[in-house]
Amino acid sequence: MNFLKSLYIHKQLYIYIAVASVCFLLSYWFSIFYPIAWITTIIIAVLLLIDLMLLYKSSDSINARRILPDKFSNSDNNLVPITITNKYSFKTFIDVIDELPVQFQKRDFTYKTSLGPNENHDFDYLVRPVDRGEYYFGYLNVFVSSVLKIVKRRYQFHNQQMVMVYPSIIQMQKYDFLAISNALTEFGLKKIRKIGNTSEFEQIKEYVNGDDFRTVNWKATAKRGQLMVNQFQDEKSQPIYSIIDTGRIMKMPFNGLKLLDYAINSTLAFSNVALKKHDKVGMLSFSKKIENFLPAIQKLTYLNRILEALYNIDTQFTDSDFGLLYAQLKRKVTHRSLIILYTNFEHISALKRQLPYLQAISKKHMLVVVLFKNTELDTIINEKAEDLQSIYHKTIAEKFAFEKRLMVKELQKHGIQSILTAPENLTINTINKYLEIKARGLL
Repeated sequence: MNFLKSLYIHKQLYIYIAVASVCFLLSYWFSIFYPIAWITTIIIAVLLLIDLMLLYKSSDSINARRILPDKFSNSDNNLVPITITNKYSFKTFIDVIDELPVQFQKRDFTYKTSLGPNENHDFDYLVRPVDRGEYYFGYLNVFVSSVLKIVKRRYQFHNQQMVMVYPSIIQMQKYDFLAISNALTEFGLKKIRKIGNTSEFEQIKEYVNGDDFRTVNWKATAKRGQLMVNQFQDEKSQPIYSIIDTGRIMKMPFNGLKLLDYAINSTLAFSNVALKKHDKVGMLSFSKKIENFLPAIQKLTYLNRILEALYNIDTQFTDSDFGLLYAQLKRKVTHRSLIILYTNFEHISALKRQLPYLQAISKKHMLVVVLFKNTELDTIINEKAEDLQSIYHKTIAEKFAFEKRLMVKELQKHGIQSILTAPENLTINTINKYLEIKARGLL
């Protein structure tokens, strides 16, 4: 039974059979084709037996391995390496079909190659998950043909391999490296530094053009015989909270990814940078109820707890209760903190309904409200309107885009910081705002 399940007819065999059939057909009119047809049939049968013997003489002549990591990074291209070893004593032709997880909705993965005797071959491919959760890979199918190409033998490996898809670890590691190397400006992240604006002393250094004369250290200047200035650094150990709205508005998709997942990826990368800058980080998610709350702690290992909490977050089909959020912050967050609130409002009226709660939060904390640009509207706005319907669509799109800018003005009017960003630029703009607030001593 296993023999029959592993046996597949090569398409070339059908060509051989078609040639023999044509010979039999022509033999009705030309008798010379009759013996040719039988000779062709016998040759095909002999080749079939030889091919079967070559491919089935051993049970483990092909070995293949799919190397999967423990975790995939959501919204990023993740590498899946595959290694194939040919133990046959002759050249083989290989077709690889990998059964990808159902979430990818891809059923046409195939890879072709040829291997010499006792040869190894490595290749890889990329997958981009857009949902967090468990991804199960099916069989790694390897179809082997000999030079005769009469039949194929199927080998199967690694059924039901599972990979957990977590928030974007790749993105976090990218900004982690940049934070350590102080190369954040390469990605448009600019730290605005005002020397002497914060209270933590860093070092005494030689005066250079542009340094504030108010920071001159006269004792050190007298001792060294040249101008020396005190240099200060941003305050450390300040509490930073990322708050994620999991209401229905965060289900809106952009480039295959929900707004919620953009917020989750940003929270992970931003929390990692804040920890490397020696601040305390915490997170909270809410909709109709408080779903997750992690108090702000300054420990690098704390990032694992944040990662696990973010992994299990999902959007709800209800409107979020901002009054409940205010009550939770008032009860649980007693020290002045930087609050990054990931949410979205599509209409100015929706913002005004929640504005009293946002004002109440901003009275005690440094509140930054993150709003998302609808980048698909930009495409409509930039298109040339050529008929009445396109004029109507363009007008409505411009109205929605204007309302987003109006929301930012409304928040500024009440002393609330905001970020209006395209979803793909969320992480960059969030870290940039954090560095700006720290440098200006607003917290």
